[in-house]
Amino acid sequence: MAQEDDWDRDLLLDPAWERQQRKTFTAWCNSHLRKAGTQIENIEEDFRDGLKLMLLLEVISGERLPKPERGKMRVHKINNVNKALDFIASKGVRLVSIGAEEIVDGNVKMTLGMIWTIILRFAIQDISVEETSAKEGLLLWCQRKTAPYKNVNVQNFHISWKDGLAFNALIHRHRPELIDYDKLRKDDPITNLNNAFEVAEKYLDIPKMLDAEDVVNTARPDEKAIMTYVSSFYHAFSGAQKVPYIVGTLRPDEKAIMTYVSCFYHAFSGAQKAETAANRICKVLAVNQENEHLMEDYEKLASDIKGGACMCNIYKIVQCVYGETTYYVDLETRASWISVGLLLFTPFFLKKKQKKIKDINNSWQNLEQAEKGYEEWLLNEIRRLERLDHLAEKFRQKASIHEAWSEGKETMLKQKDYETATLSDIKALIRKHEAFESDLAAHQDRVEQVSYIAFYLFELDYYDSPNVNARCQKICEQWDALGTLTQNRREALEKTEKQLETIDQLYLEYAKRAAPFNNWMEGAMEDLQDMFIVHTIEEIQGLMTAHEQFKCTLPEADKEREAILGIHNEVQKIAEYNNIKLSGGNPYTSVTPQSINSKWDKVRQLVPQRDQALQSEQNQQLSNEDLRRQFASQANVIGPWIQNNMEEIGRISIEMNGTLEDQLNNLRAYEQSIINYRPNMEELEQCHQQIQAALIFDNQHTNYTMEHIRVGWEQLLTTIARTINEVENQILTRDAKGISQEQLHEFRTSFNHFDKDHSGKLGPEEFKACLISLGYDVENDKQGEAEFARIMGIVDPNNAGVVSFQAFIDFMSRETTDTDTADQVIASFKILAGDKGYITADELRRELPPDQAEYCIARMAPYRGPDAMPGALDYISFSTALYGESDL
Repeated sequence: MAQEDDWDRDLLLDPAWERQQRKTFTAWCNSHLRKAGTQIENIEEDFRDGLKLMLLLEVISGERLPKPERGKMRVHKINNVNKALDFIASKGVRLVSIGAEEIVDGNVKMTLGMIWTIILRFAIQDISVEETSAKEGLLLWCQRKTAPYKNVNVQNFHISWKDGLAFNALIHRHRPELIDYDKLRKDDPITNLNNAFEVAEKYLDIPKMLDAEDVVNTARPDEKAIMTYVSSFYHAFSGAQKVPYIVGTLRPDEKAIMTYVSCFYHAFSGAQKAETAANRICKVLAVNQENEHLMEDYEKLASDIKGGACMCNIYKIVQCVYGETTYYVDLETRASWISVGLLLFTPFFLKKKQKKIKDINNSWQNLEQAEKGYEEWLLNEIRRLERLDHLAEKFRQKASIHEAWSEGKETMLKQKDYETATLSDIKALIRKHEAFESDLAAHQDRVEQVSYIAFYLFELDYYDSPNVNARCQKICEQWDALGTLTQNRREALEKTEKQLETIDQLYLEYAKRAAPFNNWMEGAMEDLQDMFIVHTIEEIQGLMTAHEQFKCTLPEADKEREAILGIHNEVQKIAEYNNIKLSGGNPYTSVTPQSINSKWDKVRQLVPQRDQALQSEQNQQLSNEDLRRQFASQANVIGPWIQNNMEEIGRISIEMNGTLEDQLNNLRAYEQSIINYRPNMEELEQCHQQIQAALIFDNQHTNYTMEHIRVGWEQLLTTIARTINEVENQILTRDAKGISQEQLHEFRTSFNHFDKDHSGKLGPEEFKACLISLGYDVENDKQGEAEFARIMGIVDPNNAGVVSFQAFIDFMSRETTDTDTADQVIASFKILAGDKGYITADELRRELPPDQAEYCIARMAPYRGPDAMPGALDYISFSTALYGESDL
């Protein structure tokens, strides 16, 4: 099979087409495999072992393939696939680049290509409609069947089917009761397609091979998928057996007739005797009709002898005369056949024609005598006329070739495309013209050959010499005209090339000077419009000096502008003088004279605007400098005052001389003196607001910023308040815990000693060193580490990683007093719980502060006693964990 190589591997890479082909090819394969009681799900997986592939080929061909190998190894699978491919090749299918290994490896592209070749061979190749076959035959069949339907125009196997009307028309043409075609709308393709697919599957046993959405939503549906599906309609509607070809055959094939007639025998072998008699009568009538047909043929042949035929030229007349022998022999044979064969049926015919046959025999004898004298002359004349006719045909071929070559050449040579061409276009046109001149020279021999053959035919008195000479004359005149036009076009192209080279040089010079000048103007406009930001008088004065220097360069720049524009004007003069239509602008630059003038005007407008902006900024900077000095004079006083007071508070918090009450009184007096300093801060704030309104961000007259001073002020207030709060807490702790003034002082001194950064908090290592200094054994052995971990759980219950002074004091107060034992804590919880062995979360939240209540709830384990209720908490184990094992 001369395969179309229709499965295009590149097109299979399209995801939409691949999806369509997967579905369509799978449905097609299953429509045949179900006859063998099986099917496939994944087309590239289920054919990998070759078993179902061989079964598919057996079903669709009706032939047996070699026995498959049942092994599971790769070699067995390859052998099976090779058997299938060999069978396909034996049917005349050329498999291009499709190997068994690709099919076994599950190569989607190759598998789809193989299935497509099978579909072409077994479903499409044998389709034949009016001497067209395969794809063309299937397309012609579709066109014929759908021709009467409106809105259907089948021209291909892709977009012609997108609206679904063609599918519905095919079904309606053969089964009109299944579809109401008049209710279908062209603007509803999804409904049309689904209707056709469902009807075909339900009533015609054609499986659904396409999805309506894939067909509609794809710009060009896959041709192979459409062809596969449409071929199913063809086989469904055109599946009748073809009758043997009888009428146009002199002697029909006996076996074909016997086979076909046997169908009738088996169909009607049980008919009645009356039916047999009717058949016998029909047979006799058929023979009589054939005899009458033979009589008509004889009459026609006999009359042709008398009439003769009109010949178009001597050569054909000679051929006809020389071939009369066969014609008359055929007539004589038919006459003898009729005389014998029809004797029983039509004896009157021979009697009627006896005289005519005798006359014909006399004429034939005369012809035989005349033929002997002219036979040799006829043979020689035939050979001469054959050579002459061959020479005339050669003339026509060469003339046609030359005329086809020269068609349109005059129009091409007369066109003035060089008038609007660029230099590169002109050079390309010259190269193209040189190639044409070479081609023209090569055709010189053909023109000469045409002239020579025409002359020779004239000399030999060829019957059609006038037409040959006229055609030759026209070719020669056209050839001379082409030569003249070729020379004129070359001169015009060369002249235009020189002019465009001059223009090109001017364009290049223009571009070389226009580009830097354009960049200079763009940079100048950018600088003149720059939103400058300055902070000092010196900076604005520097900008004003630079601006004055720029203004001094403007006269020289104006001269350069005029020179550049002069180059452009020169180009325009050359083009106008030589009638050259310049196409486009300067090929070397996009900078036009209009843009240069526009930007130059913009620069001249921006210069005075820049003068005004710089002067305004200078005035603003003078005002800003006054504000800076005013702020600096106040900040340089307040900043050191805050720093000194911070150091003094730190010293007081460390020394802590006198009783706690004396320290508290001194700190409160110090706090009041700080509050009395607030008006100075407010005055500085007002000055800072003015600076912010003026957008001043730096001040070289002071190292203090408003943020620094605010932070220092807040830290000062916070520090004095925290210090007072600590002293108050120490007084409360001393009174509540029974700690002496000396102990509290000792704890404070130890804590401050290890608080190196004065943050009021100790890290784990700092806290451990503090405990060691107070006599606790928390060294690095296991017992010491366990003890330190226990203490950290008390002082840092939230695992924050730091110990505050208050937590340290609470721990030391518990460690140095005999109060608050585990038993006492358990007894306290028991009171809160109303003598129950457990306590609830609601009771804790009701009796304790919120933070302490949530602390207990988060750490108490659920109560497991016999009287436990939902939500009960174990306060005994919690107290024991805080103080160690209880005495209870």
